[in-house]
Amino acid sequence: MRAVSSSSCHCCCSVDAGELREAAKSWTAPAGAAARRRAKGLRLRASVGVDGSPVGANNVPDYRVFSTMIADSPAALPSQQKVYDVVLKQAALVEKLGKLEKFPAIPVTNRDLLEEAYTRCGEICAEYAKTFYLGTLLMTPERRKAIWAIYVWCRRTDELVDGPNAAHITPTALDRWEQRLEDLFVGRPFDMLDGALADTVSKYPVDIQPFRDMIEGMRLDLVKSRYKNFDELYLYCYYVAGTVGLMSVPVMGIAPESNASVESVYNAGLALGIANQLTNILRDVGEDAGRGRVYLPQDELAKFGLSDEDIFAGKVTNKWRAFMKDQITRARMFFKEAELGVMELDKDSRWPVWASLLLYQQILDSIEANDYDNFKRRAYVGKWKKLVSLPSAYVRAISPDVSRLVPMS
Repeated sequence: MRAVSSSSCHCCCSVDAGELREAAKSWTAPAGAAARRRAKGLRLRASVGVDGSPVGANNVPDYRVFSTMIADSPAALPSQQKVYDVVLKQAALVEKLGKLEKFPAIPVTNRDLLEEAYTRCGEICAEYAKTFYLGTLLMTPERRKAIWAIYVWCRRTDELVDGPNAAHITPTALDRWEQRLEDLFVGRPFDMLDGALADTVSKYPVDIQPFRDMIEGMRLDLVKSRYKNFDELYLYCYYVAGTVGLMSVPVMGIAPESNASVESVYNAGLALGIANQLTNILRDVGEDAGRGRVYLPQDELAKFGLSDEDIFAGKVTNKWRAFMKDQITRARMFFKEAELGVMELDKDSRWPVWASLLLYQQILDSIEANDYDNFKRRAYVGKWKKLVSLPSAYVRAISPDVSRLVPMS
């Protein structure tokens, strides 16, 4: 990882073009379990028992999700309120600055180099997120390039703690990465790929806080391998995945005909990130256990008579099946909430979001089909199912009334 130095220059201005090209071309990102978990959010509101856990009739867990705001909910968990404050800030920025297309771009003296940076971002996206990349091709060229730039920054950030040099990453290295973030948001990118994101955030009302928060999620991965309750896990899921929704919605845009509030659309983007992350955690239980990590709420494990020892033993029992059914129910509630906001996005931006929704929900189906054995069997969506899902996602993206469509099995 190259540290930021005082000699860092403005991308496409005074930095040697060859150096920037090589820095971008040489970057690769082999992904591990944690990286896949952060594929790149909304609110879980529930009735609560005396211990703060969500319960319904007959003491059955109740994970109802509502699109109404959490601000007026006395049952709001601390982490949810913290995340909601970020949503409000981003929504206020959009409403204050108005139409996305009117933002002045940073001065660029070498437009060809900037276009090359965007092209490289697209190549990285195509290599590591093929299905999502195909969906972005329906976007307008400017939005497409901006989404690629955001994706690449997120991937590079994730690779700091889950890539080939992860063992050498320290909190100080993450501090330097955050300083690079601060610099690119004021038009001082360090390299060519940073330059693409710097240009993007100068054109769209993207707030810096979700980017800072993603780095905070990387800090957690350096020091934390257990989560005592869902409140803690929710915040982690926001940091490493929900943030992506808040970064992306300003670029994807809200449909001109939408009557939804800005914050409700951002909440939907947040929900999708949370749902994806919860799904990845459930898929990767065995792989994470092999690394000594348990990304499951400790108090909820205990309620089902389970502990870390059961996870490390890797045996599917009736207790484990009951626990997994409960966790999958919650993930699906977040997916359902995300669906409410997809159709409020600009029509050219809906396809990749629908593709993500459909494919990730099929991972949950696969876990069930494997009899909840996520210790030794990896739940995945085969290439054929992915191909079938793409036209289905497209139909949903262009449908004026998605609720009338038959759900995918």
